[in-house]
Amino acid sequence: MLMIRISSFIKGIVGHRVSRNASWIFLGQGANFLLQAGYFILLARLLGVYEYGVFAGAFALVNAITPYSALGAGMLFMRYVTIDREEARVYWGNTLVITFLMSILIAVVFFFLGPVITKISHRSIFVVLVFANCLFSQIANLASMVFQTFEKMRLTATLSFLANLARFLILLVMQFTLHHATAVQWAYGVLGASACAAVVSIIWVRSAIGSFSCSPKLILRRIPEGFSFSFAGTTQAVYNDIDKTMLSHYGLNRENGFYTLAYRIIDFTTTPIVAMDSAILPRYFQLSREGMSPVIRLVIKSVRISILLGFVIAAGTLLLAPVVPHIVGRDFSGVLVALRWLCWLPLLRGIHRMTGSALTGSGYQNERTAAQFLAAAVNVVLNFLWIPAYGWIGAAWSSVAADGLLAVLNPIILLWASRRISRNETAVIVEVTES
Repeated sequence: MLMIRISSFIKGIVGHRVSRNASWIFLGQGANFLLQAGYFILLARLLGVYEYGVFAGAFALVNAITPYSALGAGMLFMRYVTIDREEARVYWGNTLVITFLMSILIAVVFFFLGPVITKISHRSIFVVLVFANCLFSQIANLASMVFQTFEKMRLTATLSFLANLARFLILLVMQFTLHHATAVQWAYGVLGASACAAVVSIIWVRSAIGSFSCSPKLILRRIPEGFSFSFAGTTQAVYNDIDKTMLSHYGLNRENGFYTLAYRIIDFTTTPIVAMDSAILPRYFQLSREGMSPVIRLVIKSVRISILLGFVIAAGTLLLAPVVPHIVGRDFSGVLVALRWLCWLPLLRGIHRMTGSALTGSGYQNERTAAQFLAAAVNVVLNFLWIPAYGWIGAAWSSVAADGLLAVLNPIILLWASRRISRNETAVIVEVTES
């Protein structure tokens, strides 16, 4: 019975452009499977559980502020270039200028505040990770959104593969030359890999859309809207990763090591859902111009598929979890228990990502951001209450609670938005009829 339902879901989207785009992203991520599996194993062995925890704490803090380095430029590109393709060059140029200037500002701030927040004494790790994440990795991600906007998912998938390949090769070199590395040393490795991916991204985007230009006036006009997108990205990073920073703050770097590894494994298993969401997002921008009915139909189909995938991913994770400590080392034995708590995140993420993208594409980004802010606030409060009392298990509980809350809020907001638009459309029809 289950296989029949799966078959019917697949047949419903076969031949559809969304299906083909999702397939390209999924195949690109699928090609990364062995690469990322090797990456997880080598990194865990290279750093060890304690240094892995130190790196995770610093990385999570930088990652929380990374969305502000571009001020929502990726979503602005997708929104306005989807309507007018001639605007691609100026929006891409604005993206590069904003990202460069904001990254410098963030690096200066984190040089002073990073050690204070995380209790990690190495100031250099924060500066290095800011340029790796906020500048170079952000450029590669924004380039992927450029190709996503033009629905060239093959290039999006290829960029993802090259970025992972660069990190894997640098990690491989460090494994053979150093055998054991510190968190700071690996941060420099991430910087080098991210820089390579950024250079390739810039070259590819230039070949696709031509030389870029810049419009300071347009930058200033779009800052408020871009800030909203950045705030949404930060709230998402907070409810995903703030627990890693807080674990380091409380001196639980060893626990942070195996907990973060389990979390990254869950992030990886969510790949099929992320692929489908990435492919569908541009379609929401297009369908929203026809009204909410086609948007809701696509949401229902995508949520049904994501729920099914979520259950399959959870079952697979529980089945394979005992193997992980044998591969990465006994120091990471705690990952087994962590995966049992976190395996339900892909199911919850599938629901709130699909409905959240529909809100973004329909012009309700502010409402989506409000829901994410509430989830992030709940996550922070629960972490403050539970981590001192229960350690990393408290962090796991708060993660499930935050994603679960968002999986409830986003569908409610989408239903409210749909009814609101329907009422407005009915009112307009009545007005026209009476006149």
